[in-house]
Amino acid sequence: MVEKMRILVAGGAGFLGSHLCGRLLSEGHEVICLDNLHTGSTQNLRSFIDQPRFQMMQADVGEPLPGLRVDRIYNLACPASPQHYQSDPIATMKTNVFGAINLLDLAVKCGARILQASTSEVYGEPLVHPQPEDYRGNVSITGIRACYDEGKRAAETLFYDYHRMHGVDIRVARIFNTYGPGMRADDGRVVSNFVVQALKGEPLTIYGDGSQTRSFCYRDDLVLGLLALMETPEAEATPINLGNPGEFTVRELAELVLELTGSASRLDFLPLPQDDPTQRRPDISLAQSVLKWQPRIALRDGLLPTIRYFDACLSGLAQPV
Repeated sequence: MVEKMRILVAGGAGFLGSHLCGRLLSEGHEVICLDNLHTGSTQNLRSFIDQPRFQMMQADVGEPLPGLRVDRIYNLACPASPQHYQSDPIATMKTNVFGAINLLDLAVKCGARILQASTSEVYGEPLVHPQPEDYRGNVSITGIRACYDEGKRAAETLFYDYHRMHGVDIRVARIFNTYGPGMRADDGRVVSNFVVQALKGEPLTIYGDGSQTRSFCYRDDLVLGLLALMETPEAEATPINLGNPGEFTVRELAELVLELTGSASRLDFLPLPQDDPTQRRPDISLAQSVLKWQPRIALRDGLLPTIRYFDACLSGLAQPV
């Protein structure tokens, strides 16, 4: 039996956060969603927003937090799409740094366990492939993606300093590309871009020659990984990769989306953006051995419900899933 807890999910109205909130509620926990709704939406919460064990708190994690008593804290508060986090890079860095400080201070006051949703972007343009957790990365500190990459690296540093200085029980998840129903149609990341473009009959925009690789993890698998990381005692203070080790070129993804949608869209090749990584694949050995977790849903199987969701979105029929 899982002990019933009071859990704060910062960024809980976003794509992953809302699914995490729903899963925690289904397990009987009391959930507080904290979100400034910059990229998140209450529409993502519609299926459970009226539940008595759920509370929506519209606030910015980078500002001083109201007094709360919680047992667990998940920090998912930061735009994850390049077009969103690059639109205000200073705000992105502030969210990562000040948000981490505010939530860590709350964890100290409450004696709460806290999880940081970090990212594979801490590895930058990797010189090691696949990327294990002990790889220190190859990140530009001056490029257009640095606000997110370096912001997440700074947040990890803060987590480890609070662990060493205050004994905070911390968990750090390095999340690789995640997709699934519930993403915004204008999310700007490659899966949502390709699916929406294919359904509209528009050209699929490929940056570079399409040979760069990504590893795509379905949202349900990822949420289970976060839960396992939070509740596995041996995972304290150990960064752990969460992602699907299946590696695909961007062109392979585009061709699969065209096949599954039946679209006649063509491929449109544009210059590769600055600092866009050419390879990305997680080494999940640690997640497998420590968390007993690995993704179960193959890319083809995860794309099918994702395509159905976006098709309903474009028809004005989509409901939270």
